[in-house]
Amino acid sequence: MVRDDSVLLRTEGRAAYITLNRPRALNALTHPMVLAIGAALDAWEKDDSIATVVIAGAGERGLCAGGDIRAIHADAVAGGRASWEFWRDEYRLNARIARFPKPYVALMDGIVMGGGVGVSAHGQVRIVTERSTVAMPETGIGFVPDVGGTHLLARAPGELGTHLGLTGLPIGAADALLCGLADHFVPSERLASFSAALAHTDVSALVVRYAGRAPEGELAGHREWIDACYADDSVESIVDRPHGHGHPAAEDAARTLLTRSPTSLKVTLAALRRARALGALEPVLDQEFRVSCAAFASPDLIEGVRAQVIDKDRRPRWSPATLAEVTQADVQRFFTSLGSRELGLSHV
Repeated sequence: MVRDDSVLLRTEGRAAYITLNRPRALNALTHPMVLAIGAALDAWEKDDSIATVVIAGAGERGLCAGGDIRAIHADAVAGGRASWEFWRDEYRLNARIARFPKPYVALMDGIVMGGGVGVSAHGQVRIVTERSTVAMPETGIGFVPDVGGTHLLARAPGELGTHLGLTGLPIGAADALLCGLADHFVPSERLASFSAALAHTDVSALVVRYAGRAPEGELAGHREWIDACYADDSVESIVDRPHGHGHPAAEDAARTLLTRSPTSLKVTLAALRRARALGALEPVLDQEFRVSCAAFASPDLIEGVRAQVIDKDRRPRWSPATLAEVTQADVQRFFTSLGSRELGLSHV
C-alpha cells in the first residue's frame, strides 16, 4: 500500500478511515495523496473485515480545498506535463470512488472545493454540516470544472448546476443537498461521534439517528430566475439576461460572470451541455481530461492562478479578454481527442 504522511490511514472495528492531512494547505490534494487513497481503496475492497470507508480532512477548516494549484501553476510555467499524470490518476480515483462496492462515507465539513468535491461527492453517503462550503470555483482561475464536477452539476435540478459551474459561487449544506452534491445533514458538533460510531454500526442506521434538517439555503428561492437566465446555450445571452430580470441576485451573478475567464465560461458551458448528453460518469471524466489538458496549455490558467493565488492582486488579465473574442473554434479545441494520451475510462 502506498504511504504518504499527507494521507493518514487507519482501521477501527469494521471501518477504515482516510484523513487528508495537509491542514495548512486546506488539505489540497497532491499526486502522492491521490495514489495513497487509491491504493488504500484497492486493499480495503478485498478486506472482508472492512465494511465502510470514511474520508475526512485534518484541522478545523475543511475536508479539501481542491488540487494543489500552486504545483499545477509551477508545472505549467515550466512547460512540464506532471499535471497531466496527476489528473489522470485523480480522475481514475474519482471513478473508483463512484463505483466502490462498500459504503464510502464523505464528511464534507467546512471547505469542500474542486478536487475536494471529487473525493467526496461521488461517494455513496455524503454528509454536510452547517459549516460546509461547497464549490467548483475553476472559472475564476482560468480553468474548467473537473474531477467529475461537470457530471454532478449537469445532474442538478433545472439550471442550478449551470449557475454554479459558470459563477463558481460557494453553497452551504441545504443547497448542496438540493443540487445532489450531498445526501444528509449532520450538525458539526455530532460529526465526531457519528464518525466513531461507523466503526461498529451500519451507516444507514446511523444516518437515521444522527441526520437532521439543514439550515435554510438560498437556491430554492432563486430557481425561477436561475432557470430562466441560464437556459440558453450562449454565454453572452446568459450574461445579458439577468440585467432585464430585476432580481438583485441575478444582477450580482451577471457581474460575477464578467470577472471570470471568458474562455473558461464558454468551455464550461459546452462541457456541461455535453455532460448531460454523455450521461455516465466515465465518459464525462474522459471529456474533462481532454479539457483539462487543453486548459493547461492555455494562458488563462497561468494568469488566473497568478492573480488569485500567487500575487493575489485579484486582477487577472484574461486572453482573450472578452466573450466576443472567444470563437467556436477556440472552444472546440478543448474537446479534441488526445489520441494515445486519452484517459479511456469509458472503454474500461
